[in-house]
Amino acid sequence: MSRTGNSIPVYVYAVVFSSLCVVVGLLWDIMWHISIGRDGLFAPPHVVIYVGAVVSGLFSAYQILNLTLTRNHPDRIKSVRFWGVFYAPLGAMFCVWGALAMLTSAPFDDWWHNTYGLDVQILTPPHTILAIGIMTVQFGAMVGVLTLQNQYRTTSSAPAASLPTDSRATRLKWLFAISAGLLLAMLFTLASESMGMQESHNSVYYATAAIVLPFYLLAVGRASMLRWPLTTIAGIYMLALVVPSWVIQNFPATPRLGPVLNPITHYQPFHFPMLLVIPALAVDWLMRRFERTDGARKPNDWLLSVIYGVTLLVVVLLVQWPFGEFLLTSPLARNGFFLSYSWSYDNPADWQYRFAFGPWYKQSAAEFALGFGKALLYAILSARIGLLWGNWMKKVVR
Repeated sequence: MSRTGNSIPVYVYAVVFSSLCVVVGLLWDIMWHISIGRDGLFAPPHVVIYVGAVVSGLFSAYQILNLTLTRNHPDRIKSVRFWGVFYAPLGAMFCVWGALAMLTSAPFDDWWHNTYGLDVQILTPPHTILAIGIMTVQFGAMVGVLTLQNQYRTTSSAPAASLPTDSRATRLKWLFAISAGLLLAMLFTLASESMGMQESHNSVYYATAAIVLPFYLLAVGRASMLRWPLTTIAGIYMLALVVPSWVIQNFPATPRLGPVLNPITHYQPFHFPMLLVIPALAVDWLMRRFERTDGARKPNDWLLSVIYGVTLLVVVLLVQWPFGEFLLTSPLARNGFFLSYSWSYDNPADWQYRFAFGPWYKQSAAEFALGFGKALLYAILSARIGLLWGNWMKKVVR
């Protein structure tokens, strides 16, 4: 599990794989709840999530113990010391803590279901603990890759740089993009109750997007070494969300809890993700224009926050307003690709607002303009914090 020469530590691959497991397991769990209902501690989606926690925890713990118990380990100098005893890469520490939180949430979630029945919200108390654990593991995976990437960044100009080092750098760039895309998929899943098809014509959708997206995308975009980082990460996020639905919807599933108001025979997929690659591409173009590395003076980060935040949110509006309407109202979206046919077994199939905007989501032009104006302010502040976080991420080398 150690590395030699220009190789990447096995634990880094393991924690990125764990991040993929927990995203797939979480999406499967959501589809299980809306298709089958009843689950147990060792339901198949839960097992996939537990595999992610165990793999992440074991490989990271081994890395920590190896550094701690090997007194002359060459990587000790590049590690973080904690509790006065242990030595570890920062990413491995996050992964161990996250894995422990995830495994702790499992019996709590089982007790919750036995006591209160089926969840009606994503963020119940046990799911909140699970979500914190999952995001900590995913953040640990991202930091683990980021540490190696930044170490390369600081030494890449050395004359001794060779082809294996360049190959390693390419792998690190993509591992970082994958880990960042998977964490973005998790963030969107948590925010999906405010960012569904029904909400796409409501300012709450854009306020939620303004809080979450600039902060995260600009941080990982500034930290990444890819040429088009936001577009790449947004593409991975979309694939991480939609591929499990495309696959799992083909398997049989029947409800195990009543009342069954929508008799289904197959898994109902998670809804189609927002088309984030288009806003990401717009901001990527701006970042390539304003953050050149040729020595030219760039605007300060407050001005960049205004430019990036406003651009991102305006393009999200231009894309998601018509696309959300298409997903909700168009018969062309009710298929296995766009997934808009999905409907929980405990909701009546003939509900009048199944394929129409509910009146409780509608706003007047003045109400929407006021809400969107506030969202623009949120986007600017979110972008500023994201750029600060990105500056920190570029300095992580342990």
